[in-house]
Amino acid sequence: MATHAYEIRVAGSLGPAARDAFADADIDVEPTATVISARLDQPTLHALLDQVRALGLELIDIKQFPDLPVGFPDLLG
Repeated sequence: MATHAYEIRVAGSLGPAARDAFADADIDVEPTATVISARLDQPTLHALLDQVRALGLELIDIKQFPDLPVGFPDLLG
């Protein structure tokens, strides 16, 4: 299955439980949002979005990159 680099942007900053849920991803805190970045296939992307919903986070944006930027973490195990 194809993998792509994604940035998932959620409102606000992540608390300890949310940071633990996304521990294998790259997390960048911005002034009003948090960006979760990782290389994902479709099932793993859906699982990550399920985590966002389960944690009650407000989803702002999802970006898919055609080429994998250097340094994107791999959540595929």
